Amino acid sequence: MNNKNLPYIFLIFTSLLMACTENYSPKPLGYFRIDLSEKTYSIFNSNCSFNFLRSSETKIIQDKNDCWYNIQYPRHNATIHLTYKTLNANLGNIIEESHKLVYDHAVRSDGIIEKEYSNDENRVYGVLYDIHGNSASNLQFFVTDSTNHFLRGSLYFNTIPNSDSLQPIKQHIKDDLQILIESLNWI
Repeated sequence: MNNKNLPYIFLIFTSLLMACTENYSPKPLGYFRIDLSEKTYSIFNSNCSFNFLRSSETKIIQDKNDCWYNIQYPRHNATIHLTYKTLNANLGNIIEESHKLVYDHAVRSDGIIEKEYSNDENRVYGVLYDIHGNSASNLQFFVTDSTNHFLRGSLYFNTIPNSDSLQPIKQHIKDDLQILIESLNWI
């Protein structure tokens, strides 16, 4: 071996040793960037006894019953299932059933926040349930006029629940649900 090359070999060997001193740790998985569209609304007139403002990014499809609708968010792979019932002096039983359906998700949730709505002018009274955590349904609500009409809705994502990645979309849809509830009219 040539003594002339010895400094170069030493320099390469030292550089390799110094380059390997940093500890490597894997980076956490990232999530896709979610671009949310500007909100515009139009009136939805049902075949039943109600109408409301709906987001223009949704498709509304009639379900198996004449007064049941699915509000689909194709871009977000989510659906709000709406169920309408005519009251026959059974409001207490129907509210209790709705409350039970919400709290069936308490096992997988980190908490449930209830927000009450009351609009005396349009006779719309209800509750919006914000279900936190990795539950199957993230938002549920019911509204009624207390005598004739009852409308219930629940949001489901067509994916495995992950509250961290779904939070921006959940908030986006929650804003739409609040508009729906506040604009609801019984016919």
